Amino acid sequence: MFNPIGWTKPGIAQAHCDIPCGIYEPLVAKIAAQTVQKMVLRIQALEAPAGGDAAAMVDYASKLGRYVAVKEEHAEIVKKEFRILWADYGWPNVAADFDVNGTFNQALKLAGQCKQNVDMAACEELVSTCDRIATAFWATKNVEYSDPNAAARYGT
Repeated sequence: MFNPIGWTKPGIAQAHCDIPCGIYEPLVAKIAAQTVQKMVLRIQALEAPAGGDAAAMVDYASKLGRYVAVKEEHAEIVKKEFRILWADYGWPNVAADFDVNGTFNQALKLAGQCKQNVDMAACEELVSTCDRIATAFWATKNVEYSDPNAAARYGT
């Protein structure tokens, strides 16, 4: 394709916002973390069929594959949402006892660990870290954080 300016065609930039909108919500990351946790619960509860029933093995493998795919996808959503919140939000008036960089680093590493393993303890720690970040975030806006629907959303 002829380009009269002589430059190559620029790629598509990906960003949360080119004009900082100031609208951030850590709940998206928490819901994704709870989804990761729920998929680990389902993976751990899944029982491989005994015997040589091919249809049962295909069903088992299919379910396992879907659970793993959803776990991976939502762990990546946690990482994406927290990278945006960490980098784009200005963190004004953050409490002195909240280590912004350390806590976000921990959250990103936990989300990665949840992608790599089937580890309920890591999932629980990830959800807890989401709550710590949300508490600190909302405190910068003089709002007390609560997630009264967490248990109902997660279900059994």
